[in-house]
Amino acid sequence: MNAFDTAPLFRSAIGFDRLTRLLDTARAAAEAPAYPPYNIEKTGEDSYVLTMAVAGFAPEDLDITAQENVLVVSGKAAQGNEDQRRFLHRGIAGRAFERRFVLADHIQVQGADLANGLLHVALKREVPEALKPRRIAIAAAQPASQPKVLEGSSEAPLAA
Repeated sequence: MNAFDTAPLFRSAIGFDRLTRLLDTARAAAEAPAYPPYNIEKTGEDSYVLTMAVAGFAPEDLDITAQENVLVVSGKAAQGNEDQRRFLHRGIAGRAFERRFVLADHIQVQGADLANGLLHVALKREVPEALKPRRIAIAAAQPASQPKVLEGSSEAPLAA
């Protein structure tokens, strides 16, 4: 019996387990280029960190955009004096890229930083108070009122 590998389904989804959206994006994720490589890490109950390897890119070469439920990270390396450089081997990619990540509802980008060639994007789920589950108090029902009994003589009138 062959087990179904679900890893491609979770490749570009952060913070939710809705199968319908995953199935819609699974095909696109499987066909997406593998550059630049990235990790998605769950760091808390409702927090995540997306880490991308973007060696050779400066902060001004990168653009992060969050719109609706999509996070787009793109980069375009500055083309300086490429004509004067002669590479014997070029293994560090400096090509332009764009990666799209589908975000769950209420996932917000908290910030981003670039250190040692790694771009870290902090994400957090912030559900509005109005949408959080709330406990509803149940009032106990009052017992039905008993029919009132008139107090009176229990003796029957005597017949004459």
